[in-house]
Amino acid sequence: MVNIRPIAQTDNAALASIIRKALEEFGANKPGTVYYDETTDHLFETFQAEPASIYFVAEKDGALLGGAGIYPTNALPADTCELVKMYLAPAARGLGLGRQLINLCLETAKAKGFSRVYLESMPELKKAVGIYELFGFQYLTAPMGNSGHCGCGIWMLKNL
Repeated sequence: MVNIRPIAQTDNAALASIIRKALEEFGANKPGTVYYDETTDHLFETFQAEPASIYFVAEKDGALLGGAGIYPTNALPADTCELVKMYLAPAARGLGLGRQLINLCLETAKAKGFSRVYLESMPELKKAVGIYELFGFQYLTAPMGNSGHCGCGIWMLKNL
């Protein structure tokens, strides 16, 4: 059975590995992405430092399968948070786990008082982008806020 829970400090290294391996797998390990973002190695601390954020991890039999979170990214409007670092290990894909994590993030964003959720992605991650479309995310023509991820060329927004 898969367990979804908030991130723990002991999850940092495994999550960083899942994120970077996924980006390598899809040829999206380029500058200006989370691949080179120092916070990727310190997700627990990053999310602990921001009370309006949360990061969820999925695990089975003690092994991490991936995760996703929400974060009030710098320079976003006060009513908007970002869906961040939504990545799954290959063995965890196609099981509906990504949809579970996205649903949980959207529900949590609403409960925390956000009315919109923004995300950034890349054309290389087209399967994920298709799932975001199914959730009702709409394409934007330019980025919002200041995530520092200039390597992302897809920007989307969903009203809650």
